[in-house]
Amino acid sequence: MGLSSAAATTMSEPLKFCIFDLRRGQHEGEELEKIMFFFPADLPFPAQLSVVGLSEGLITFTRIFSPEAACEVIEADMHSHVFFEAEPDIWMVMVVAKSKETEAIWRIEALRNVLKEIHSLFVMFHGSIRMLLDKEPGGGLIRSHLYTFIMDYLSDFLMGNKFLLPNFRDSLKERGTVQMLTVGREAAIEVQSLVGTLDSCMGNALGYSVILFQDLLVSTTLTPDDTVNLFSYGILRLTPRILSSGGSTWSYMRKGNASSHVESALDRLHGFQDGSSVRSDNYRIVRPLQHGKWSKGKDGFLVTDIWGVDVGNLVPTTPTIWLQQIEHKVYLCAYQHKSLTIILLIPVTSMLDGEEGISMLKQQLLENASSKIYKVEEKLAKGWVGENAYHVKGYRYLLVDGDRNISRASPSGKVTTLTKESLLALNKVREDVDLERSRTKGDDLEICIRAKNNSWVIARAARGKQLYIVLEKANETLLYASEAVEKFSDRYCNGAFSLD
Repeated sequence: MGLSSAAATTMSEPLKFCIFDLRRGQHEGEELEKIMFFFPADLPFPAQLSVVGLSEGLITFTRIFSPEAACEVIEADMHSHVFFEAEPDIWMVMVVAKSKETEAIWRIEALRNVLKEIHSLFVMFHGSIRMLLDKEPGGGLIRSHLYTFIMDYLSDFLMGNKFLLPNFRDSLKERGTVQMLTVGREAAIEVQSLVGTLDSCMGNALGYSVILFQDLLVSTTLTPDDTVNLFSYGILRLTPRILSSGGSTWSYMRKGNASSHVESALDRLHGFQDGSSVRSDNYRIVRPLQHGKWSKGKDGFLVTDIWGVDVGNLVPTTPTIWLQQIEHKVYLCAYQHKSLTIILLIPVTSMLDGEEGISMLKQQLLENASSKIYKVEEKLAKGWVGENAYHVKGYRYLLVDGDRNISRASPSGKVTTLTKESLLALNKVREDVDLERSRTKGDDLEICIRAKNNSWVIARAARGKQLYIVLEKANETLLYASEAVEKFSDRYCNGAFSLD
């Protein structure tokens, strides 16, 4: 899909990515202090300052006209500048070179979503950028954390010596959403019973749970934002397919094994050590996105040495992450049975015995929940028909529920059957929808166009939801295409996009 296309920029070409703090470096000679991260790191400091200075100037200028919402994108002759204010006065900027390559056609909001995802995952593992700056005002702590984290993140976009960013071929995918498994009533009752048992196992700790089947979400007791973050990390590093391949895969971008040479190439380029964590300027840096560091133990629990190892008994330290919901750290315990992955999240403050308490919790889960886990996995597996489960004959579609951060789309293998002309038309329609929704704050809308290859591309937005459909074998008339969308809406969306 997106990563298999030629829409790439080589390491030596001007793909630039920076994070800077507008509150720092306000005096002459201190300008470098505001830069928290810059890629490529070996770019001369004057060139880095030029990019950051231009970005800061654009932000300051656009705030004159829009104080509450500064610039999101600036289109220049040779580059696109994509902006995201991750935290107050902390900006992430991606500068993407425009190319004559036929595949190098980006959708700006898709690139902004990459920035948003980087920040959301970083905060989940390390806390906010501002918090780390307050902890060590010199900036060494946050720079070390950002550098290792972002370079590990970017390794999933690196193939050979090229970064392959999301392009028009990814238009039927939505980053920052979860994909859910549809289950029948009987299976839903079993899942609900299992969730109750998991809650009982966590007892007074008042923890949370997330259940995945394959690469799909089955159940969550987290808020939508925390669910998206855990789901993203789960399909990136924890699912059975990932563990069996020994690599990583962004499920919405590519399928199959992630080659280990991708990470090793990045490590060579940037001097990473061959370990789960590195030390930089006396800071121990945990690398949660490092490849191939999770494995399944004999008891079914997933283990990793990313967070360190207990010196006394050589047992890996239980991972901890931050939840937006409670703004505190929680232990992350993952258990896996066949295609079912269960993630338990227990507040650190509730587990007074630390690792000993986690060990007891695991034992309780094995004793009290195993039979229900086996039963749920069996029922879900019996009803699972494979990757084409959500294929709708004749349609290539993307359905997005923005309020709940949920999406559903045609299987990747089916999307590859679309012609380039159809995908380009869809990319343009999505850009138009992005622009219109930013202007109208999400009002209902409909766009329907006829592509050069005579396919129909339809977009409808209503009540916080969006539907995109491509019809390549449709009848000549607009009426036929409109009726096809109505049928889809009535049958698969409970009429949410019907015009009646």
